[in-house]
Amino acid sequence: MTSSPLSPTETLASARRTLRTEISALQALDDRLDASFHSAVQKILSCQGKVVVTGIGKSGHIGRKIAATLASTGTPAFFMHGVEAIHGDLGMLTAQDVVMAISYSGAAQELMTVLSVCKRMAIPIIAITGHPGSELAANADIHLNVHVDHEACPLNLAPTASTTATMALGDAIAVACLEARGFQAEDFALSHPGGALGRRLLTHVRDVMRSGEALPVVRESTPIPQALQEMSRKGMGMTIVINETRAPVGIFTDGDLRRLISREGDIRQLTVADGMSHNPKHVSANALAVEAATLMDTNHLTQVVVVDDHGLLIGALHMHDLMAAKVI
Repeated sequence: MTSSPLSPTETLASARRTLRTEISALQALDDRLDASFHSAVQKILSCQGKVVVTGIGKSGHIGRKIAATLASTGTPAFFMHGVEAIHGDLGMLTAQDVVMAISYSGAAQELMTVLSVCKRMAIPIIAITGHPGSELAANADIHLNVHVDHEACPLNLAPTASTTATMALGDAIAVACLEARGFQAEDFALSHPGGALGRRLLTHVRDVMRSGEALPVVRESTPIPQALQEMSRKGMGMTIVINETRAPVGIFTDGDLRRLISREGDIRQLTVADGMSHNPKHVSANALAVEAATLMDTNHLTQVVVVDDHGLLIGALHMHDLMAAKVI
């Protein structure tokens, strides 16, 4: 095999030919969709077990991605390799499952063995092939046709346009099921707790707030020097001012300190009440941390007070806490 370097113009022309070929394959798939697609979606929605996606070769790689997309969007699913299936993994199947078998040729013998077992167990089979007359298509309960006129590969050998069409069809099935189930961002977060969306939608104020001994707290009558010691010990750049019922009535921040010095000069004999900001912004411990971030951003705050259902102080939140938790 000899290689011949392509010029920049030739490289871009090759890329555009590939993309145009695959776009054409997707357009043909779009035009070909019919009631079989609806039947496949309904079969999956009514499944009491899991969607078991199977395939070998490039179809197996695409099948693994389709199974992952289904699982992350509200449809329980997993991938079962066609070869491993006939060497023991068929034990994963139950009568409540639906099998999605992917083979462009529709003639993969491993999948035909899987099909025969599914028939004995009365497991519904959704076949995705490029040949409606194939053995797999003919024996499946539902067949979805991903035929392409030509692969993007100039030799018409390497699966390219056909795998693109199959993956897009899998996405279409997953999205249709997602919409039918009323799947929301909160549901997505539950299956992606380690991702950015999961952190934003699953992290509550109570998970990241400071409380107990870490909380800077003083009374209105506290002398400024003593309040500054509390602020320094707790490191939040402020102290919360509470009344006798532990309700927050004010907040004394670094900014309040600077303004008080500018106004009064000598502040050693003053109390917190002389310089605090009244009626501090607050948030519930049960609120999402991202809601607290929005409140702080809207009001140009670095800290916010956390209260319980009775309006009593239970914590405080600093912008740095949200950053450390990767909520923002």
